[in-house]
Amino acid sequence: MKKLFLCLIVTCTCAFLSNAQDRSIEDALYELPDVIFKEIQNSGDFEKSFELKIKQPLDHEHPGKGYFYQRVFLSHKDFNKPTVMYISGYSQGGVYVSEPTKLLGANQLSIEHRYFGKSLPDSMDWTCLTIEQASADLHHINELFRKIYTGKWVSTGISKGGATTIFYKYFYPGDVDAGIPYVAPVNHEFEEQSLYTFLDTVGTDECRAKILAFQKRIFRQREEVVPLIELYSQGAELEYKYLGLEQAFEYCVLEYPFAFWQWGTSCDDIPVDTSSLVSAVKHLVKVCDIKLFSDEDIDYYLPHYYQSASQLGYYGYRTEDFIGDLKVLPLEPHPHAALIPEGIPVSWDGSILEKVHKWARKDGDKLIYIYGQTDTWSGSAIPPSDKVDAVWFFMKDKDHRTARYQEMTPKEQALFISTLERWLTITIGKE
Repeated sequence: MKKLFLCLIVTCTCAFLSNAQDRSIEDALYELPDVIFKEIQNSGDFEKSFELKIKQPLDHEHPGKGYFYQRVFLSHKDFNKPTVMYISGYSQGGVYVSEPTKLLGANQLSIEHRYFGKSLPDSMDWTCLTIEQASADLHHINELFRKIYTGKWVSTGISKGGATTIFYKYFYPGDVDAGIPYVAPVNHEFEEQSLYTFLDTVGTDECRAKILAFQKRIFRQREEVVPLIELYSQGAELEYKYLGLEQAFEYCVLEYPFAFWQWGTSCDDIPVDTSSLVSAVKHLVKVCDIKLFSDEDIDYYLPHYYQSASQLGYYGYRTEDFIGDLKVLPLEPHPHAALIPEGIPVSWDGSILEKVHKWARKDGDKLIYIYGQTDTWSGSAIPPSDKVDAVWFFMKDKDHRTARYQEMTPKEQALFISTLERWLTITIGKE
């Protein structure tokens, strides 16, 4: 009887393991509640890819307020591999395969931010667009997919997605084994003063003087510049019903230094004062496209602007150097870069930023921060602390676009890999 009993146990165990190994990702997805999925063309080195719609409460503390469906892209490789949550701070139109996903040979969930893209409620209740609610969205996704993927978990994101990665780790520190925010600003206030300090000190005195001189030239020749901008706008089919062309033009010129350093423009590219006006306008539009101040872009970035004006903080434009140059924008208070159309009520509460900065200094473990030294947003970086098990990279001569693992020095890459290996208790690059 004992032999028969043992034989039955072995047979059942083998059958269970066989069924688990034969289980398809489709079968696993069918078992998840409130998840709608369809297979899409595979992208990258994955077995299969899917577009998902995940039901989320508008208010996680009050589910009765209603719900929306959040768009997520699943790139499935293997049930036994790690899983990376790639967190977009904006819309997510498809699969972007993140660096951590490639390094770990991982599965990936590419997650669109609430109120962006197709992750929209029927009615835009702006009071539900908060850091807390967005973090709860990510927690719900993590809880769902831990039923499928039981290995190590990593979260990552770039820029606003990187900041969301930090906030998510703050609210739900146990959800992932490591967080990797890239070029992630975490401000302190509505009009972030540290960014002014950055713009006053980055680069050389000569370069900063050339930037200011270029702005002054464009303003000085505005009567000839604005018609050129208008022609460009017509060709690009841009409209300015929110701001008007003149105000959009002034915003664009004030934006120039911020964009210059953010995107890694060379000081050698700044047109000299004797260059043609056409070449100067081409340079202006290349560095900071006036499209950013068009109706199309304001509509696209509106959820981001709302978050910036209500909780995240953002940057302003100093006007002291342009007395007599501005015809539409006020000198005081400083024009703010969070462009909220009339009719959308918003109030500022920066209390969460102070809490996150305090947590990052004392309790923000298992985060790898990656910043570019010449990226304007590094002025709002989480400052290094020796009180936490975290690693900071401030990459020399790198900007918002180039501060990446693949651009690191061999020494930096070795520290990055060894840190991940220690936290995840795996060997990276070997099966």
